[in-house]
Amino acid sequence: MYSLIRHGRSSTHLQKWRHLRVSVKLVENAFAFSNSFSSAIAANVSSRDGQKGKNFTVSYLVDSLGLAKKVAESISRKVSFEDKCNPDSVLSLFRSYGFTNSQISSIITDYPLLLRAAAEKSVGLKFKFLQSRGASSSELTEIVSTVPKILAKKEGKSISRYYDLVKEIIEADKSSKFENSCLSLPQGKQENKIRNVLVLRELGVPQKRLFPLLISACGVVCGKEKFEESLKKVVEMGFDPTSSKFVQALKVVYRTSDKTIEEKINVYKRLGFVVGDVWAMFKKCPEFMNNSEKKICQTFETLKKCGLLEDEVLSMFKKYPQCIGLSEKKIAYSIETIVGLGFTRDEFVEMVKCFPSCLNLSVELVKKKIEFLVKEMNWPLKVVVSNTSILGLSMEKRIVPRCNVIKALKSKGLLGDRGNKLSPITSVLKSTDQDFLKRYVSNHEDKELVAELMAILTGDHVS
Repeated sequence: MYSLIRHGRSSTHLQKWRHLRVSVKLVENAFAFSNSFSSAIAANVSSRDGQKGKNFTVSYLVDSLGLAKKVAESISRKVSFEDKCNPDSVLSLFRSYGFTNSQISSIITDYPLLLRAAAEKSVGLKFKFLQSRGASSSELTEIVSTVPKILAKKEGKSISRYYDLVKEIIEADKSSKFENSCLSLPQGKQENKIRNVLVLRELGVPQKRLFPLLISACGVVCGKEKFEESLKKVVEMGFDPTSSKFVQALKVVYRTSDKTIEEKINVYKRLGFVVGDVWAMFKKCPEFMNNSEKKICQTFETLKKCGLLEDEVLSMFKKYPQCIGLSEKKIAYSIETIVGLGFTRDEFVEMVKCFPSCLNLSVELVKKKIEFLVKEMNWPLKVVVSNTSILGLSMEKRIVPRCNVIKALKSKGLLGDRGNKLSPITSVLKSTDQDFLKRYVSNHEDKELVAELMAILTGDHVS
């Protein structure tokens, strides 16, 4: 094991698993697809009713914790509330125990369900219990900030055991004596956890990805031989230990038997993939291997009903394996939204083929972006179809700021040779920050204009 670690640390790129690198018509009218999912669309009505709570949650998180709007929106999909009474109590409790605003923001981002917990009766009791066992204020804030989900453990032996584990690993991490720490530990389940986490740390896995493994129910770091065998496979596949995919792959390999993996590979082969395709998709998204045979075939057929040919579905799976896990309801809702904005179903198919991950984006956010680009900026729908990847760009950080610069230049007739005609969407939204600045901001001789445009771009402009 430790020779494996030393090899992993000295190599820039870990070797790939060579023996796994082997070469391994429209059926319905697209309009019929809509009817077959009418009940799924109706189910989304109730989700819209909760939008008020989500909007309040987003505003609260931005105002109270200073979170970016995009982060707040992501959290609101996991937890939402319509008044600030309980969240305020939770945040006040954290502050009373010495947590900084930065630590609290990080904790809530990692474990947003805390905002719905009983402040004194749940979280507060756990803090008091840990302090009664000798935890200092600095230790308490450091460890809870590092592993927020430790607060999900029951008060008593459970939270105490995990707290001690995390504390010991943090201390060993700070000493930088990973291998000596591993070799000096006695045998046992808890000792295996510490040893295995330290092994991963020495291999280069970031600390923030390690501690969730300690409190995870999957038991990846509990064993010894099986852990070593699984880790060896993941390393030999060439996963980067510093990436989140490394831990994802380790979980999948550890929990999935060779027989189950072989069965799933056979499912993909029957659909038209070769073995090499399957492992290439695994490298892109390890968790795609968790999909059942029923789910794989269901998504395959659903996309065919959308209007994609079999070869196009195969290509889409290879490009974006995450789409295999999408629900029929999600796909149906995406179609209804896109068509409702004026696109044809053929255009929807083209958009999905060009940018498969558009199906995994928030439907409401996609609608907001398209309406902004088409209705406010006046770019034609066909431009969005041919540049679907722009839907993956941040509304707040890129789309709106850059478009505001273009609107300002257009109003002044300063869009170069184009005068007051709209610039191509590719040069506005797809260009790098440096190219955008050169083309639309810093190229003007009027320094006051440059300053004005920079203020608009960075959000410092007062309208």
